[in-house]
Amino acid sequence: MSKTVSVDIVADFVCPWCWLGKRNWDAALKQVPDIKVETTWRPYQLDPTIAREGRPYRDYMKAKFSGEHAERWAQMRDYLEAAAPEAGIEFNFDAIKTRPNTLNAHRLMRWATGQGKAEAMVEELFDAFFRRTLDIGDPAVLTSCAEAAGLERAIIEDLLASDRDEKAVWDEEMFYRKLGVSGVPTYIFNGQFAVSGAQDPAALADAIQEALKHPVEQEDISQ
Repeated sequence: MSKTVSVDIVADFVCPWCWLGKRNWDAALKQVPDIKVETTWRPYQLDPTIAREGRPYRDYMKAKFSGEHAERWAQMRDYLEAAAPEAGIEFNFDAIKTRPNTLNAHRLMRWATGQGKAEAMVEELFDAFFRRTLDIGDPAVLTSCAEAAGLERAIIEDLLASDRDEKAVWDEEMFYRKLGVSGVPTYIFNGQFAVSGAQDPAALADAIQEALKHPVEQEDISQ
């Protein structure tokens, strides 16, 4: 039986559950040290209709979680803020000024993955938005994040000034939407089955073990 598991994590960098889910994933991997897990981060824009310059965060959240949804957001926020310290992360929701469009952030993640810098880039983007409350739709912010993750600043500046890989990111996102992904994070194991939500580490470790029984298909599911 193969001891390698391929996992696609579909996520967005403005999703607090995705950062919590990322840290839970890291903890899950430590529970299965004998299994080689190949993790690939996949793009998903929670709201692709947001303009490139973004929207005021407070106004956006009030519109999204108004009326009967306000209590739901308050409950989610309380849970996230309580869970954050154990996961080693920090949410500064009150200080966030801009709800960004995340297309460029996903382009940056694509380039970082190609350079073997995925792990550093994922953490840098989540931390920039939720802890440092930076606008990760701003090319200048993204360039600084890229440099911090080990990418060449000048190259990223040039790439962000172009439309390079915009279509590729959209196509990849639409692939997962057509698969039925409607919320993030979603973990897809060996292209065979999915687990949704910021599951606890034990549940994710169990899913990795289960994936050993379902070998990866030969064809890349993202293509």
